Amino acid sequence: MNFTKLALTAAALALSSVVTHAADISGAGATFPYPIYAKWADAYKKETGIGLNYQSIGSGGGIKQIKAKTVTFGASDAPLPGKELDESGLAQFPMVMGAIVPVVNLEGIKPGDLTLDGVAVAKIYLGEIKSWDDPAIAKLNPDVKLPKQAIVPVRRSDGSGTTYNFAYYLADVSPDWKSKVGVSTAVQWPVGIGAKGNEGVANNVANTKGAIGYVEYAYAKQNKLTHTKMVNKAGKTVAPTSAAFQAAAANADWKSQPGYGVILANQPGDQSWPMTAATWILLYKKPTDAPTTAEVLKFFAWSYAKGDKMAEELDYVPMPDTVVNDIQRMWSVEIKDGSGKPLFSPTN
Repeated sequence: MNFTKLALTAAALALSSVVTHAADISGAGATFPYPIYAKWADAYKKETGIGLNYQSIGSGGGIKQIKAKTVTFGASDAPLPGKELDESGLAQFPMVMGAIVPVVNLEGIKPGDLTLDGVAVAKIYLGEIKSWDDPAIAKLNPDVKLPKQAIVPVRRSDGSGTTYNFAYYLADVSPDWKSKVGVSTAVQWPVGIGAKGNEGVANNVANTKGAIGYVEYAYAKQNKLTHTKMVNKAGKTVAPTSAAFQAAAANADWKSQPGYGVILANQPGDQSWPMTAATWILLYKKPTDAPTTAEVLKFFAWSYAKGDKMAEELDYVPMPDTVVNDIQRMWSVEIKDGSGKPLFSPTN
């Protein structure tokens, strides 16, 4: 599989300090939003001369690096609880929404040909469904000729917010998954081949016959991987589309959780995609390098204001304007320099 497009975005994101008069900004974490952060970074540097050095290392790594203060911001698809945010002195806010999709490598099966539900996916990753012609899969796909082929589950080996959201969904639909595996950024997988990042899972699935994996939709779309349809909470079969992601996100009560930490898995609604997810940014409320944090906030404000079309082109869902306005008010109140002066105001 040729991952040319991701390589191009990687080249765009691995920006060096060619423009010496402007301080580049640094972040690390989630691979889920990597394609859109790459696109925003490229456009932002062309407009402002300020580059972004973002390490796509997984949510667990991003949380570790921001706590170690080796980057200006961390990025995670698993929101930190309020107590941990308070103890660490961190502010948290969602940047964009997207979706996780199952992807498969089966000869003769095209994107959208195969339908799965959460219970079947849980049983595959529990090692209970081992062949593609299993009766549980056949029942969901009466018109599909399923091969008698071993299923090769591919999963994340690193600390991953994608895994957190995937496991959260499986725990919501499968009591066995909830009791035997649970929900975390890194779980004890009963079966499967481990791979690092959305990139690694996508690459492994693309090169392994009979494989199934879970990746952010932009990776599936950019690399022409075979995604499945899913049966949602309402019992409807849905395809991964922007409209389905927006339907899942439509009724989210963002202020109901500290740091806007709302999980969008298994939302109600006939059109809702069941594995929709947000991704969050972590910043210190009182950063040691206030000027660089101020530059980071300018980048995120620019992304909220000018990045929606770019996000939609990659099948991400932009944050609603009402949520963005609330987030930027939070910035102006909570993120300050050593003298107590806000690093951002909604008018700058």
